[in-house]
Amino acid sequence: MSGMGPLDSTALPPGICSRFVRDVNGLRMHVLEAGFETEGRRCILLLHGFPELAYSWRRVMLPLAAAGFHVVAPDQRGYGRTTGWDPDYDGDLASFRLLNLARDALGLVAALGYRSVAAVVGHDFGSPVAAWCALLRPDVFRSVALMSAPFTGPPALPFDTARAAPQSSAAEASASSGSIHDALARLDRPRKHYQWYYSTRQANADMHDCPQGVHAFLRAYYHYKSADWPGNKPFPLRSWTAGELAKMPTYYIMDLDRGMAATVAPEMPSASEIAACRWLPERELSVYSAEFRRTGFQGGLQWYRCRTEGRFEAELQLFSGRTIDVPSSFIAGKSDWGAYQIPGSIERMQERACTRMLGCHLIDGAGHWVQQEQPERVSERLLRFLDEAG
Repeated sequence: MSGMGPLDSTALPPGICSRFVRDVNGLRMHVLEAGFETEGRRCILLLHGFPELAYSWRRVMLPLAAAGFHVVAPDQRGYGRTTGWDPDYDGDLASFRLLNLARDALGLVAALGYRSVAAVVGHDFGSPVAAWCALLRPDVFRSVALMSAPFTGPPALPFDTARAAPQSSAAEASASSGSIHDALARLDRPRKHYQWYYSTRQANADMHDCPQGVHAFLRAYYHYKSADWPGNKPFPLRSWTAGELAKMPTYYIMDLDRGMAATVAPEMPSASEIAACRWLPERELSVYSAEFRRTGFQGGLQWYRCRTEGRFEAELQLFSGRTIDVPSSFIAGKSDWGAYQIPGSIERMQERACTRMLGCHLIDGAGHWVQQEQPERVSERLLRFLDEAG
């Protein structure tokens, strides 16, 4: 992969270029840029999620550049044409932990010659990376916009435990991380959580080597999580219990005996629906499918393993009690379950984690891929936020 060239310019809208930035925290980082022709512009950094690429931002980059910004979107560690990361399931998992992903973003900003950026914007799993950037280095990341995944703050340290009575074994069992998975498996329709499935050894092969092929898999996956799928009518869940979580679609709470490729296959859109999909026509989907056929999905799946295995939780507890104090905003599609998949998270983000939250916006006509499904409204909302943030 180290010899891979830039993305073919014919795949990009005029005004967006593809290039590489070397020596970014051990990476040769592939970036897309817009508004690069004029020096001295303020920079906006855009961070994608799973299973996406820098290419996911193509529809908002030009409006932001037209407003006077230098807009930069990298293929993050584990994705696309960025190289220098370990693709092996048994390889260097620690390099994919959140603090190192934030270090990637900081290193890219420095390599580009900026002391600070006007905003860091993150979508899906890019949202917690953006949030940690703003929490750890508010002097560099002067505002933050989070999309689809609310940020609830650093994990708490156990507090005032020295005088507390030891927990009973029953209480410990009910509080254990495994209990929710046991409860999901015991439902009348046995289920499992997608993030723990994504952490399994077989998840990459299940998607990369699926019978329908990567292109058809991605078409069904993107469709299933978009506003085009009529079943996406999200609502707040009452609690982190199996019965409540099972109210979400199967792309989040999967059938116990199915992988993700088999989960999304029944939701494959028809030929007429594909032809009518303006936000992701076949030629654009081909950019994704070509990249993931080449790289596989394991790079992105390592991010989930860092979260579910819990081995890097302790270093995040170092920042327990810290808040995001730069101007912040949240944007999601009105048809996106992402805002509700962790019960109470959107409220905790607004009430505690972000002290200068300037708005929480749910966009009509968009599901999970909000910046692709409704790019004009997202661009307008981001520019308004940047103006309000000063």
